[in-house]
Amino acid sequence: MCLIPLGLYLFLSCNTTADNKPPNVILIMADDMGAETLGSYGNTVNKTPNLDALAASGILFSNCVSQPLCTPSRVKIMTGRYNYRNYEHFGFLGSDQYTFGNLMQDAGYTTCIAGKWQLNGLAYKEEIKDWADETRPRQFGFEEYCLWQLTKGRNEGERYADPLIEQNGEVLPRNAEAYGPDIFSDFVIDFIERKKDEPFFVYYPMVLVHDPFVPTPDSKEWSEVEKRYENDTIYFGEMVEYTDKIVGKIMTKLRELGIEDETLVIFTGDNGTHPTIYSHTSQGIIQGAKGNTITAGTHVPLIASWGSRIKTPFAYEGLIEFSDFYPTLAALVGREVESDGKSFYKILEGDQDQLTRETAFVHYDPQWGKNVNKYRNQFVRNKEYKLYQDGSFYDLEKDVLETHKIPDDSLTTQEVQVKAQLEKEMARHPKWER
Repeated sequence: MCLIPLGLYLFLSCNTTADNKPPNVILIMADDMGAETLGSYGNTVNKTPNLDALAASGILFSNCVSQPLCTPSRVKIMTGRYNYRNYEHFGFLGSDQYTFGNLMQDAGYTTCIAGKWQLNGLAYKEEIKDWADETRPRQFGFEEYCLWQLTKGRNEGERYADPLIEQNGEVLPRNAEAYGPDIFSDFVIDFIERKKDEPFFVYYPMVLVHDPFVPTPDSKEWSEVEKRYENDTIYFGEMVEYTDKIVGKIMTKLRELGIEDETLVIFTGDNGTHPTIYSHTSQGIIQGAKGNTITAGTHVPLIASWGSRIKTPFAYEGLIEFSDFYPTLAALVGREVESDGKSFYKILEGDQDQLTRETAFVHYDPQWGKNVNKYRNQFVRNKEYKLYQDGSFYDLEKDVLETHKIPDDSLTTQEVQVKAQLEKEMARHPKWER
């Protein structure tokens, strides 16, 4: 006998599909993909027809603010908490944390995760005693997993050609002809096919498009084995396009199974694009700023698709931050949770005028290499202005690279009011010395 948690009973009364089944959820998060890399956000070179189609038929969020780096974003999106509460080490999530995997599992969903893990603390083996615990994905609510960097470090095997992947307690046999993103996406497809008749939650933190920038199976260089790890930025666009291809593959499967209208698909990126990448867009050339707190380091795509449930496609101009995903999923399953975020579930239901937040807050302490640690900081921003903890104040529309602080004695009346609002929000958080 299968017992359904009370939270799911509450959910069934208002958020079910036509066959009385709760909606499925697929959350896809690309690695190091800023918004400027996609056609729907103005890119003029990369071909991303599948993601562009989802944006055109669903909801395109124009102002999603991530953390500037991978693990800080992963910890924040999975737990709905600001980094000063629970970010301990790079590449680590404490086993005492309750994630959206736990949330969805406790709400009666069958769950899986595929792609990049990097949360066991492999870089801190002396300090973190359970770094080799292969069950930690299940502790965080994921019944099944197919992951890179679970208990095996990058030095033992990479993520693309001939990948080193752990799946449900086993290390998959190495295969020089295999391509990691295909293994992960095939695992997701198989999970969807097997679980199509029950509510499922898939979290797919992709390994694409993180460096090394290497050929994909669609690249002509793939046929030469010795070039499969030839690191060159010329392959970046092909990696973006392969990401789009995988999204298309998943959407095709949902349509084949007749469950597209029953499945909420959310696509985002964990942080900005690598600084060696220059994207050609309708707004000009944008240099990636992964690791940096400027806009190009934190402006990531966010696209939501829900089949015919989204009757009128639209672009949402309000702010979304990474703490918001967790309470949004909680709202979807009818559960109340403690979180630093604000639910944007009503926007997913089609409320174009819903304003979830006026400001976004980022606490950023990467605890990693000096190239990113130099940017450690706190900031609060609205759509037009940004305030750092030291009082530095920027006009993001006129100075997106933040090269000129606005002196207090030159603030307009409106800017005085905006700065005061941002200062009030900053004061809500613990003062943090850089």
